[in-house]
Parts: sequence; structure tokens; C-alpha cells
Amino acid sequence: MLICDTHTHYDEEAFDPDREALLGGELAAGGVEWVVNMGASMEGAQASAEYARIYPIVYAGCGIHPDEVGVFEGKETASGIRFSGGEDAMRHLKELCCGEKVVCVGEIGLDYHWMVEEKEVQKRWFREQLRLAYELKLPVNVHSRDAAQDTYDLIRETYEAGMATGGVIHCYSGSLELAWEYVKMGYHIGIGGVVTFKNAKVLKRVAAALPLGTLVTETDCPYLAPEPNRGMRNDSRNIRYVIEQIAALREMDPERCADVLRENAHAVYRI
Repeated sequence: MLICDTHTHYDEEAFDPDREALLGGELAAGGVEWVVNMGASMEGAQASAEYARIYPIVYAGCGIHPDEVGVFEGKETASGIRFSGGEDAMRHLKELCCGEKVVCVGEIGLDYHWMVEEKEVQKRWFREQLRLAYELKLPVNVHSRDAAQDTYDLIRETYEAGMATGGVIHCYSGSLELAWEYVKMGYHIGIGGVVTFKNAKVLKRVAAALPLGTLVTETDCPYLAPEPNRGMRNDSRNIRYVIEQIAALREMDPERCADVLRENAHAVYRI
């Protein structure tokens, strides 16, 4: 079973002990064709672009997670990066997005769970990063937590303005009805380890009901390891459990399911 992982965070500290081994060969030996390392902070975006240059298996997403959009407002990042303002920070992000093997602007979006930044600040920089994606003709990778309606409204707003980029609604947690609306706009739905959890009834329904061609697999590693490895550090090799669950829900052959999901991942990121 050859698999692709559309959303990873191998720059996280959890991978410090064996990052080189994983990206340098162990993932490939485990059946992983490629991964997209997703920027969340400015440091994460820089690391993603660097890994894409170093490791053949890695592609990059460069974007600023809603918890980190203070960098556009002149706030200093955890490692001491500070920009003079939004225009300066956006210019730097744009340079990263133009790098070799950068396949999307992400992860970007809204997060009303932790509320690290105020809603209007999050919305402002979600819009600006959607516009950047449109300018660069790149798909987006969208994070949405406890912000389903506002996330949809902003994407619909840019879509109606002629700025549809396509991409992935990452770690999907909304309703089947909302998922259909995203699919109608040309987006793919990201399915990860949560679909293997017993209480994930709505996500199982989404994975079973949507056309298979609209789904992509992801880990969000090191987080959200699927059963039977729930609670452990996640990595891209665990996607096989996600595929097996999707195949079971759809009553189809796992190998065929894996082939279609892999084709979808290639299509959405144009790899």
C-alpha cells in the first residue's frame, strides 16, 4: 500500500530524536510516497521550506496558523522573529511560498477554541493569506476549530469574488451538509486518525457518504494517532489505519481505496 500524507508537522520537538531517520528513509521504507510538512508559525513555515529542499520525500506548506497571526501585527514570535508590520511579514511569507516544492499556503484559518488572537485579527489574516494563495495560484490548507460558520463564510466570500483556490479542509470536524458545500466549491476534505475513534460518528458518516474522489488522508503528526496507536506519537506510516477505516466504511477493497486516495492527494497539491 503506497500512501501520501497531506498534513504533517515534522518540525515539532517530538521528532527531534529521529527526524533525520524518518525523513531520510524510514517513512519511505514504510510505504510513504511523500508528505507535506505544514507551516503553522513563521518558524514552521521556514522549516517546512527547508525540509522540502533537503529531503526528497518532503513537500512544503507555508502559512501562519490562526494562533500565530500576531506575527502580522508586530508581535515577536517564540524564537524572536519580529516584523515591522503586516506588509513586511506577508512579504516574507510570500517569498517562502515561492520556494521550490512549496505546494500550498497553509495551514491557515480560524481557531476559536483557544482564542490566542481576537476573532477579527484572525479573520483579517485568514483573508490576506487566502488572497496570497490566489495571487500565487496555490491551493490552501485550512484549519478550523470551533469556527465552522465563520470559516465557511470567509471561504465563500473569496470564492464568490473569483478567488477560489481549492485545497484541503484539514482535520475535518463539521457536518456532512457543510462538507458537501466545500466539495461543491472544489475543496477536498482531510480525514485523519480521528475517523478510527469509536465516538467519531459524524466524521465516519462524512467519510462514508462523500464521493471518494473528494477525500484526502492526513496525520497532523505528531498528533491524533489513529487506533490502535491512539495516544502515541503519530507519524505518516499510520495512515494505513485511516485508509483501512475509510475502506471498511465504504465496503471496498483497502488497496483500491488507497490508490484513489493517493491519486486525490496528487491532484489537490498538483504533485
